[in-house]
Amino acid sequence: MSAHGDVDMGHTVAGWTGTALALLGCTGAGAALCAAWAPGIWLGLGLVAAAGAVTWVLHLAGWGKPSGPRPRADWDWRTRDAAARTGHADCLGCRVGGPRRAAASRRPRPAELAGREFEAAPIGRA
Repeated sequence: MSAHGDVDMGHTVAGWTGTALALLGCTGAGAALCAAWAPGIWLGLGLVAAAGAVTWVLHLAGWGKPSGPRPRADWDWRTRDAAARTGHADCLGCRVGGPRRAAASRRPRPAELAGREFEAAPIGRA
């Protein structure tokens, strides 16, 4: 059990990589600020921006996680997300990833669901 309880905090390859790069960028920019070296400040800030881009690309490649809880078997940070290939529902990163991902990750609107018959799941079963 972790300090946060028995929950999935989303530790993923994309998250750890992006965090490490952003930390290095902030540290570099801070050190350059203390040294009054303007190009170093911009290099550090550029690394912070690159961290966001790298995290996004890794998420699209399946090394991130969808929103919400995951099954306990998928909690290991090295577990690849098989659903990332088609995009995650309500995920801005997947929608920005291109039209194929945007169409696959978009939830159907109520008007699109009108007329469809749904079978209710028995109580206690998903």
